[in-house]
Amino acid sequence: EVQLVESGGDLVQAGGSLRLSCAASGISLDEYSIAWFRQAPGKGREGVACIESFDNSTRYLDSVKGRFTISRDNAENTMYLQMNSLKLEDTALYYCAATWNSLPRLDSDLYDYWGQGTQVTVSS
Repeated sequence: EVQLVESGGDLVQAGGSLRLSCAASGISLDEYSIAWFRQAPGKGREGVACIESFDNSTRYLDSVKGRFTISRDNAENTMYLQMNSLKLEDTALYYCAATWNSLPRLDSDLYDYWGQGTQVTVSS
């Protein structure tokens, strides 16, 4: 059974930082494309960042470029999202995801495995 378990969500002031973690079991993340998505209240799910397994290239949502960094630790079978300079509009439920597709971009329809989500709330 594949499981992705997120952690690290919290309440943080604008301008602060958080690091989200996603521990995987049942799959080896180094063989998969991985991504972080988020969903704010009343809005659709949007892709935040991904690492594509084709060439380990990264893609980011324009609004988080330069502030967020996606990474993974193969030895720990864990993926991360380092979030700096957080803004009010970053408030959302954040999900990690993985897919066997080697070029999934930030298309949520192409991801097979999902975590349950971790809440990030940015306050003023």
